[in-house]
Amino acid sequence: MTDNLSTKYNPQEVEAGRYQNWLDHDLFKPNGNPEAKPYSIVIPPPNVTGKLHLGHAWDTTLQDMIIRQKRMQGFDTLWLPGMDHAGIATQAKVEEKLREQGVSRYDLGREKFVDQVWEWKEEYAGHIREQWAKMGLSLDYSRERFTLDEGLSQAVRKVFVGLYEKDLIYRGEYIINWDPQARTALSDIEVIHKDVEGAFYHMTYPLADGTGVVEIATTRPETMLGDTAVAVHPDDERYQALIGKTVILPLVDKEIPIIADEYVDMEFGTGVVKITPAHDPNDFEVGNRHDLPRVNVMNDDGSMNDLAGKYAGLDRFAARKQVVKDLEEIGRLVKIEKMVHSVGHSERTGVVVEPRLSTQWFVRMAPLAQEAIANQETADRVDFYPPRFNQTFLQWMENVHDWVISRQLWWGHRIPAWYNKTTGEMYVGMEDPKDSENWEQDPDVLDTWFSSALWPFSTMGWPDEEAADYQRYFPTNTLVTGYDIIFFWVSRMIFQSLEFTGQAPFKNVLMHGLIRDEQGRKMSKSLGNGIDPMEVIDQYGADALRWFLSNGSAPGQDVRFSYEKMDAAWNFINKIWNASRFVLMNVAGMDYADLDLTGEKTVADRWILTRLNETVAKVTELFDRFEFGEAGRQLYNFIWDDFCDWYIEMSKEVLYGENETAKATNKSVLVYTLDQILRLLHPIMPFVTEEIWSKLPHVGESLVVAEYPVVHPEFDDEAAVKGMATLIELIRSVRNIRAEVNTPLSKPITLLIQTSDPEIDQFLRNNQNYLQRFCNPETLTITSVLEAPELAMSAVLTGATIYLPLAGLIDIQEEIARLEKELDKWNKEVKRVQGKLANERFVANAPEAVVAEERNKEKDYLDKQQAVTQRIAQLKMMG
Repeated sequence: MTDNLSTKYNPQEVEAGRYQNWLDHDLFKPNGNPEAKPYSIVIPPPNVTGKLHLGHAWDTTLQDMIIRQKRMQGFDTLWLPGMDHAGIATQAKVEEKLREQGVSRYDLGREKFVDQVWEWKEEYAGHIREQWAKMGLSLDYSRERFTLDEGLSQAVRKVFVGLYEKDLIYRGEYIINWDPQARTALSDIEVIHKDVEGAFYHMTYPLADGTGVVEIATTRPETMLGDTAVAVHPDDERYQALIGKTVILPLVDKEIPIIADEYVDMEFGTGVVKITPAHDPNDFEVGNRHDLPRVNVMNDDGSMNDLAGKYAGLDRFAARKQVVKDLEEIGRLVKIEKMVHSVGHSERTGVVVEPRLSTQWFVRMAPLAQEAIANQETADRVDFYPPRFNQTFLQWMENVHDWVISRQLWWGHRIPAWYNKTTGEMYVGMEDPKDSENWEQDPDVLDTWFSSALWPFSTMGWPDEEAADYQRYFPTNTLVTGYDIIFFWVSRMIFQSLEFTGQAPFKNVLMHGLIRDEQGRKMSKSLGNGIDPMEVIDQYGADALRWFLSNGSAPGQDVRFSYEKMDAAWNFINKIWNASRFVLMNVAGMDYADLDLTGEKTVADRWILTRLNETVAKVTELFDRFEFGEAGRQLYNFIWDDFCDWYIEMSKEVLYGENETAKATNKSVLVYTLDQILRLLHPIMPFVTEEIWSKLPHVGESLVVAEYPVVHPEFDDEAAVKGMATLIELIRSVRNIRAEVNTPLSKPITLLIQTSDPEIDQFLRNNQNYLQRFCNPETLTITSVLEAPELAMSAVLTGATIYLPLAGLIDIQEEIARLEKELDKWNKEVKRVQGKLANERFVANAPEAVVAEERNKEKDYLDKQQAVTQRIAQLKMMG
């Protein structure tokens, strides 16, 4: 044993140097035992766009808890770290930095710009590793990966070429979501819809034959410059005669046809719509059906191009104002109708997304989605926690669109397609074309999520299927991630893994929620309510933050951060620290070999070991179900209430006594129980538990690789649990009564105990020393036959009733009123439990043990109800 703990818990002191010590001893690497069952997790790779936030802290804390527990349980564990190049997000950050210096990426050119991004990546990867260390994450850094490293790039090419050869990747001209600031395509899920104030602009197009006009309405009048038709519903009687005629497109003076298409909603507006195939996804489909030309009137930066005529060069929103003004001047504007509508914005740059005709690369999703849906009916299915997210996953897969995977960026995986400079022929392959000087590579890069979708197997060495890690640790066991990226990432990992490895990439997916502020608002820069987890650690320590995050909520639920909760977390650790100091001071000089649990134990010893067994069983089961909040509650109650408040206090009865044999046993139980508590807590709060454990008599180099607690049936003692429950209830009742009548514990009292259960009677007689210590009776009577004193405070317990004769200190009427409140409580409990037992479905379907427990409660509540009723009657006769 080493020195005792310092007098005060100081997290900075406790945590300093500890992480590096773990790394120096290679404690986070797989154990290399071929007999051990493998258990692997890949970290959701954070983007190298900045520092980690509280959401990352939550996500990684949960993963670390799982992997630390499995490591202690003897699994061959791998927690693989890594980071994501985050194409559009990182490029946007670096371009923003360059703009501040008055430079654009075009000034630098592609190669030099990419060099700048690599420099950014190295800087922020360093920040992220520092934060991982500060959080105490037990990652195997020897296996760290990056989505743009050589091995992962090979995997990306293999997947692209494989999908292309199966005709699951194709190149085509479609309407896509376009970010005019980043100048790149976006997938549907990179678009955030926000309600904004807008307008319906009503205008008239004159019929070419001069017989009248048609009225149409649009929210984007600037796109009318690219109209190639107007459409009506074929069954709309109002416009039957117009089908086949033409109208003159105002401001452009171009003749365009009136077509009939079922896409038009007869009930909406005038029933006539403009068709702009190059600027609207629905119009694009209509244009395909009617072989309409596609006129794109915008540049990639959102300005109008030469096809927009006199509006060329204007920003799209400036052009909108000018078009509306010009329509008004020529008498074609009917009205402007104000409205609020949902408008797509780029998730990364925040600008309004422009639907735009563009040639892009797409993944044909239907076959891949069907494979993923079918897999959920097999033994290889992915289990979601909470299960409701399985339905979310299936619904998305059933309604998925083709995925646009090309991005007009310079940072990312270059698309492995080349075009012959002479013939225009296209080549797609793993290797560059042999006569590369005659070929030009596609300038686009792949969507970030394309490479992230391969993360669970590309990080393990795939496409080399003989790679040791791929053979040993894939498929992975558990993925932990926020519910907000189930579509972005989780779904894509599943269908890519099934397609290329024939297996689901993980068995379990634990979905957690979002961290919100105290008012329930999402944390954001605009609200200024973000919390830096590193600042929280500086104030409270990593263990306190991890304890708060682990106990935040049930799976899938959001959690609210508050400093009040952080105070409570720190207080809990401080309670453990002080309890540990007490134990260490009382077992000074004791070695591991001195531990002996075979001696005669007190009822408190037997009780705490039984409660420890129950806690180990419950916490292990709850960890397996990822119900960490409930596991934390079980640990908190056992540690704070049972161990600290009761067992340690009861140990003093032995420790301060004269019986050396009893002392030796008591010290062994104290050390053993604290040791097991530290092991149970270690996955959640690794620093402080390691610090305390290192001072205890122990065997092994570190708690990181110590054995996780298991249930020891030989410790179970139901009689001790039953007796202690009565003893604790009795002591609490005496303390409550003393408080009610302002009688301090230092003042001796008369304590009368009337027992109604022979076992309880014998137990209380055998353990009068505890009653003497915790109740301070001047006289103590334990009997089954007792005439209730006239003036006394009383409490009805399980198997006993206590009386404290306190003449002159109580008012009979007040005591009757207090007992009537208590009677009301027992009446309600009796009604509730009897209602439950009267429910035939509950009795038939609930486990036998649960029903038996409810019947025991009924008997207990009825006994207490009867005892309180009798006591009230007695007092009323006296009053």
